[in-house]
Amino acid sequence: MTATTPAHAGKTVFAAGGGQFLTFRLADEDYGVEILRVQEIKGYTRVTPLPNTPPEVRGVMNLRGTVVPILDLRTRFGMPGVEPDRFTVVVVVTVGPKVVGLVVDAVSDVLNVSPAELVPPPDLGAGVDTSLLTGMARAGDRLVTLLNIDRLIGATPDGGAV
Repeated sequence: MTATTPAHAGKTVFAAGGGQFLTFRLADEDYGVEILRVQEIKGYTRVTPLPNTPPEVRGVMNLRGTVVPILDLRTRFGMPGVEPDRFTVVVVVTVGPKVVGLVVDAVSDVLNVSPAELVPPPDLGAGVDTSLLTGMARAGDRLVTLLNIDRLIGATPDGGAV
């Protein structure tokens, strides 16, 4: 591991230690990513499409001189698409040297999760890939799906890097 590689890069293990997560909505579901991975939250603006990219890659955006690829998480997760509205935002995250924007329906809040509130990803059998999850967090009467941002950003479903 180099000095520029985060200690958690590439891990697909259960996030048993708890911590803070930025939560957001996709359709009627709640998701979360480690707050330390979030660079900023930006209102949705026009994205420049790129040819020959997977469907979940909406294109790129100029963010203060940096060209940032933009992923549509609804498409990535096989959900029906919707037109962006006033609540649609881009959550800009970092994965090692990569900066990537994630289009989400709306940002909810920052969730403080204790180890007691975490459960491992469900075992859905050999045919279901849960590697994009680090676990589930109980938040009152709801469950928040915690995403493994390294796996989510690291590769697209067809195996290509984003």
